[in-house]
Amino acid sequence: MKSEKKVKRRFLKKTTLVTMLLSSICCVQTLSSAARAEDIPVEENASNDETAEKNTSPTPRSHSKEKISQSVTSKDIEVVASRKDLLGKTSTASEGSITAKEIQLRPAYRVGQILEAVPGLVVTTHSGEGKANQFLLRGFNLDHGTDLATFVDDVPINGATNAHGQGYTDINFLIPETLGGVDYTKGPFHANIGDFGVAGSDHMKLADDIPRQVSFSGGTLGDYRFYIGGTTHFKNGDRWVNALSLQHADGPWKYPDNARSIRAMSHYTHGDNLDGFDVTAMYYRGKWRATNDQPIEAIETGMISRYGSLDPTDGGFAERYGISGHYRKSGSNWKFVTSAFATHSRMTLWNDFTHYLDDPVNGDQHSQHEARTTFGGSAVYSRNDYIGDFKTDTQVGLQGRYDILYVNRRHTYHRQALEECPGSLNPSGRYLCNGDNINLGAVGFYVENTTHWLPWLRTVVGFREDYQGGTDDNLVDGSTTKKHQWLFQPKGSLIFGPWKNTELYFSGGKGYHSNDFRSVSGSYSADQFAQNSVKVPLMTAAVSGEIGIRTTPIKNLHMQAAIFLIDFDSELSYDGDAGVNTPGPASRRKGVEFSAQYNPLSWLEFNTDLSFAHARYRTKDPSQYGIDGLYVTNAPKFVWAFGILADSHKAWYGSLQVRWLGSYPLNEDNSLRSKGYREVNLSVGYRVSKRLRFEASIFNLFNNHGYAAQYAYDYRLTPTSAVSTGATGHSIEPRSARFSVIGNF
Repeated sequence: MKSEKKVKRRFLKKTTLVTMLLSSICCVQTLSSAARAEDIPVEENASNDETAEKNTSPTPRSHSKEKISQSVTSKDIEVVASRKDLLGKTSTASEGSITAKEIQLRPAYRVGQILEAVPGLVVTTHSGEGKANQFLLRGFNLDHGTDLATFVDDVPINGATNAHGQGYTDINFLIPETLGGVDYTKGPFHANIGDFGVAGSDHMKLADDIPRQVSFSGGTLGDYRFYIGGTTHFKNGDRWVNALSLQHADGPWKYPDNARSIRAMSHYTHGDNLDGFDVTAMYYRGKWRATNDQPIEAIETGMISRYGSLDPTDGGFAERYGISGHYRKSGSNWKFVTSAFATHSRMTLWNDFTHYLDDPVNGDQHSQHEARTTFGGSAVYSRNDYIGDFKTDTQVGLQGRYDILYVNRRHTYHRQALEECPGSLNPSGRYLCNGDNINLGAVGFYVENTTHWLPWLRTVVGFREDYQGGTDDNLVDGSTTKKHQWLFQPKGSLIFGPWKNTELYFSGGKGYHSNDFRSVSGSYSADQFAQNSVKVPLMTAAVSGEIGIRTTPIKNLHMQAAIFLIDFDSELSYDGDAGVNTPGPASRRKGVEFSAQYNPLSWLEFNTDLSFAHARYRTKDPSQYGIDGLYVTNAPKFVWAFGILADSHKAWYGSLQVRWLGSYPLNEDNSLRSKGYREVNLSVGYRVSKRLRFEASIFNLFNNHGYAAQYAYDYRLTPTSAVSTGATGHSIEPRSARFSVIGNF
């Protein structure tokens, strides 16, 4: 304990020194730049900030002209702000909105880390750079997105019945420069959030206007990136945004990732947020080698280095292209928004997690492949009315999607398919362990009303009805399974205030996540949890409650705090042997969250987020489920983040980000634990002129040697070694630097 306390003290001292250094640099530069303000012009990049201002309230709110007009500010007011002040506008204490300014300033090693701007959310990885990230929030290891609903321009990203993980959320197709902000929610308290939204949701918005810009960056870990993008303005006010990005990354691995990708986007906008339309087309293609989480035993015995791999042929391929659009129409007290999208994606992952456990001759590598086409859309009608003296805001919405997919799993050796499927895999002898043609349909209808009863009292009452149904044609045994289910979900909040810039919130609601249709149909075994113990439904329900406060005690200091409770009927857990999520026992989480943002000066911000969570299974007999205890594996109990954003609006700008993920159990009896990790990232930029600037970023500043992700399961290191049950880990990248040159044209 003493040594751990010393490490924590040294870590905090180092963080404080860096914080003081960055603040001092900004202070000195601000004083000096005042004397030469005319010599260094301000970069004309207000377009992204202005776009973000169009939608300051989170997605569940603000569709009226009155609300939207209040949120538009002058582009002459230059303030560093990462989060919007939403006092009096939201229905819960834990929802919020991230500005484009923070996205631009945050040092992010990979694109997914943009979402770490959401308070309490950790975004990490346990494999190659092209694979979807790991998400952790509110005491959940959300794997690749099991209970975090993600949207890009209102297009749902979570993949139902994905080849690798339920809710698989791959946002590697994004180009960060094209984002106009992120709205987020936590808990199942919002009627317009359905599948995968129990822990939270994030809505990434595309900017209608971005600077004409070209950039090139290079890093010390073999990462290179080229970007070009900009906006074409038409005489009638229409905007056409186009962007292209080419990227390569190796990482510190003994067998380099050699991750290469291309991303492209075209976004056309007519009109504004009240009346008009937009159309967006996107394309992404990526290919990589992967160093998955490796047995700690192999590292400690010297069999491999901490950046080595027992199977250098692991890797993956992903491709996605799609088109989407919105149509908006409004009146004096109403607004109608409809959207539609169509996407097609392909993905193949080659993973060897257990090495020689099932096949001592060829090893346990297997491929997971899917080809998916998805159609969908939504329609929302909202209006503001007065019933007597009471102001009411009402939303009526309809959402739907239809997925057509082929998904399979094969036993492979160096990425070549083998005929037999050993061990827990289906021994078909047909080069196919599992193969399914699946059709999935989902429809959600919701109504939500906000009534202002008194100047200091308002209620939010909503309900949602979801339907899901599908068909699974099993290509191994020739069977066909049809399933469907309805689920009703009431939701609501009671809000008192504001009094002296303070509001109190009492929120409750029911939500759900869908389950892999193959576990519902029995196409593949859901391993230990489901064997004769759990009947897997299409939708697993959860009930949650939250009490929170939002306050601005002094000027420019915004704080939020909440305590929450989440009861899930069945937990989705990662199965390292099969490389999929499996349903488990009922679970309960309870926790506390705190967030604060302080802007002492227009060019400077300090922000911090703190989260504690306690997660346990709710069963009297864990052995019934094949487990030895009640600890929910990989559920972090503590997350802390601290950040500084600074922009002199003249030459210098930069940011510092600290992330501390606390310890968590690796197995159900808590006999194996991960220490978590601590990481500090720093970014500094300098504007040479109106058209040219330089940036430098340092990642893992103090060279922490922790593991970005850890698990525990059975494995065999060599064909002749004994079976072991132990921890595995994917190392954090060592200290590295990235340098960028950005030019406006």
